[in-house]
Amino acid sequence: MSIPLIDLAKLTHSNDSIRLQEVSALDKACREIGFFYLVNTGIPAALFDQLMSTAQSYFAQPDEVKRAIDIKNSPNHRGYGCIGEEQLDEVSHADWKETFDMALDLPVTHPLVAKYPKMYGPNQNPDDPKALEVLHDYYLAAFDVAKVVLTSMAQALSLEDDFFTRCFTDHVTVLRMIHYPPRPQSDHDNGAGAHTDYGCVTLLLQDQIGGLQVKNRQGEWVDATPIENALVVNIGDLMQRWTNDEYVSTAHRVMSPLEGVHRYSFPFFVEPDYETNVVCVESCQSVDNPAKYAPILSGDWIQSRFDATYAYREKEA
Repeated sequence: MSIPLIDLAKLTHSNDSIRLQEVSALDKACREIGFFYLVNTGIPAALFDQLMSTAQSYFAQPDEVKRAIDIKNSPNHRGYGCIGEEQLDEVSHADWKETFDMALDLPVTHPLVAKYPKMYGPNQNPDDPKALEVLHDYYLAAFDVAKVVLTSMAQALSLEDDFFTRCFTDHVTVLRMIHYPPRPQSDHDNGAGAHTDYGCVTLLLQDQIGGLQVKNRQGEWVDATPIENALVVNIGDLMQRWTNDEYVSTAHRVMSPLEGVHRYSFPFFVEPDYETNVVCVESCQSVDNPAKYAPILSGDWIQSRFDATYAYREKEA
């Protein structure tokens, strides 16, 4: 298995033949692998560099500074997560990584915060205003890219162009910074355990260190080798439900860097409004292939997956 390369410039091309050919290639990748590289995203390389520098500076701070915005203190899962907070693979070591999460910043007075306090609310932000500006700029840029990908998926599935994007008014899309420190000992190579993502799609920016691996249909782990200024895009569980397993949410993992090496990555988890009713799309079901999943609210699905992953939320549940 090789991970295909999709060109965003072609997905938005004025020439219908070029555009439809690339939409077809994206559709094939979503059905057969659930992963693809995305190039020519339109996100400036300078912004990628600024994001990398922001992560390096943020995670280099003393523990007490980072823990001032500890994710345990956030009812809506925002802020800093220390090493060992997550265990994505339930039978392996806890993940050897530290994280920072941010999403739409809604005041506690917002009606959605009162209704769904575990999914909506204020962010816990770094003190550095420049860092916050870079994170905000990248969030907006990545969301623009995500909308193109979702529109192309809708076109591939013979749906209205805005079938997916109209579900992103008060979305719960999360930008995460991750730092994988050098592994603590030779037998602990679990940077991020084998897992699938919860939402619609994930757009991942990774550095050039490597370590991301994708599980192919033969059960073998294949390296997702970094390509400079490209994003790695993968299908999430919610999109697999939505498409009746036509689009596949594929297991992946991150191997810890070698001794003395630090790895940084930036997943952008594209997740719709909480109250999006996820019902099997018409083009993915038939008399011979009926809907496999009952309708579910997007937020209820993502909430259930969060509670299974984070020990401190299990205690609350």
